[in-house]
Amino acid sequence: MQTRKSHIVIALSSACLFSASSEVFGQEANADSAPRRAWTITPRVSISETFTNNVGLTSTGQQSEQITEISPGVQISVDSARLKAYFDYSLVEVFYAQTSSPRSSQNSLNSFGTFEAVENWAFVDFGGAISRQAVSAFGSQAVNNVSLNSNQSEVSSYSLAPYIRGRLGDTVSYEARYGRAKTSSDAALVSDVTTDDGSFKAKGGTAFRNLGWSADLTRQRVDYSVGRSTEADRINLGLSYSISSQVDVFVNLGREANNYTTFSKENYSTSGLGIIWSPTEATRVSAFGDRRSFGNAHSVSLEHRTARTAWNYSDTKDVTATPNQEGFGSLGSVYDLLFAQFATIQPDLILRAQLVNAYLQANGISPNANVAGSFLTSALSLQRRQDLSFALLGVRDTITFFASRSKTSRLDTLSTAFDDFTTSQIVRQRGFSVNYAHRLSPDYSLGAFLSQQHTLGSLNSQDTTLRTILINVVARVGKQSSASVGLRRTVSGGIGSAYSETAVTANLTARF
Repeated sequence: MQTRKSHIVIALSSACLFSASSEVFGQEANADSAPRRAWTITPRVSISETFTNNVGLTSTGQQSEQITEISPGVQISVDSARLKAYFDYSLVEVFYAQTSSPRSSQNSLNSFGTFEAVENWAFVDFGGAISRQAVSAFGSQAVNNVSLNSNQSEVSSYSLAPYIRGRLGDTVSYEARYGRAKTSSDAALVSDVTTDDGSFKAKGGTAFRNLGWSADLTRQRVDYSVGRSTEADRINLGLSYSISSQVDVFVNLGREANNYTTFSKENYSTSGLGIIWSPTEATRVSAFGDRRSFGNAHSVSLEHRTARTAWNYSDTKDVTATPNQEGFGSLGSVYDLLFAQFATIQPDLILRAQLVNAYLQANGISPNANVAGSFLTSALSLQRRQDLSFALLGVRDTITFFASRSKTSRLDTLSTAFDDFTTSQIVRQRGFSVNYAHRLSPDYSLGAFLSQQHTLGSLNSQDTTLRTILINVVARVGKQSSASVGLRRTVSGGIGSAYSETAVTANLTARF
């Protein structure tokens, strides 16, 4: 099985020709390879030019513009005995030659890690992200960060979670965790969100070999800077049974107290069922369902990989404080898509982040390109989301496909905060993207990226569609440098958000 995984990583790395360490990615998937360096620091600088015929993304009065981006950045990977961390930051200075807009500065951050404070007992998880995202799902959508689009906002997310975990005797394991996360934006009308989570979990065996038990206690508080706070306390007691080495089933009963839909906390009974089926090491299917205070919640996932392909499917329905955003940054970005898609290829988070960046650089794809756009909210939401992703990793050709569908509504109907749910009870989104990369030679690669996203609200005017196609050529121009030239066509349809844009892009990136 290890050999099969190594083949996938090596195939993907061959598509990442212009990453200085692409060969290392394939080697490090092998358990017999040499140990990695504890610290790896890679400074870089990028210069980009965009020639667009519609900088303002308008249907009338289109204005052409030449946009220059100068972006110094640094990538730091840490793999020491106590600290595992990844840090990637860029400062982007944007200049408009035709003075359609003043110079602007943008930040881009992707960081996460774990610090082992006390060996095998106390840990601290941390993370942060800065990216540009759409404020409204119904406003003008952009596929880049330099167009003049008032519907875009710089969004930052940070989290810190200390926890302890260990064992009591030979059969009982436990974990106690506290986490605090904050998401904020520079959009004036949208709320910042702060989430505090506390949990204690324990599980163990019984006198019956295949029967186990679990106990979970959780407390969560979500604070919105514009809007009201919500709280939820849960306790669950569960049993698990291993039918065979491939199949495990679960059942739980519990109580929940929350004020999701009331001014004060009310108590509810909860229950759930689940199953995990792992017929092979390359295939895993799981399904969980819960009866909650707001109705039924569920989580279904399928993972399968072969020597050249990776498949992932998920279907979830649950409460969310930030729709379409899981972890750090927007799930709708190409970076987050690939990070999730390559999980079965490279489980190590730090190596996976490097692998995704190498893939994006090799194919000239912006990590913030939209797949299924996120939007900012100011109250708790209930979301049903389905995602399907597929990767075909060849020696010279690589194809990735992603499709998503979601249905989101406001759960906290008592909140008077302003967001998309002020004018629409439901936001429906669906989208897909296809990326094809072909290695022309050891130094040249041809790429094509196609995406479409459709958003629909309760009103006839809340109907937008965004289609994008990008064709580019990427070349290695030095041992640590790469260049790309691309042609982009974008067409947006919708009342108040319709436009078309054609742009030529060029980029030069040097790493040191």
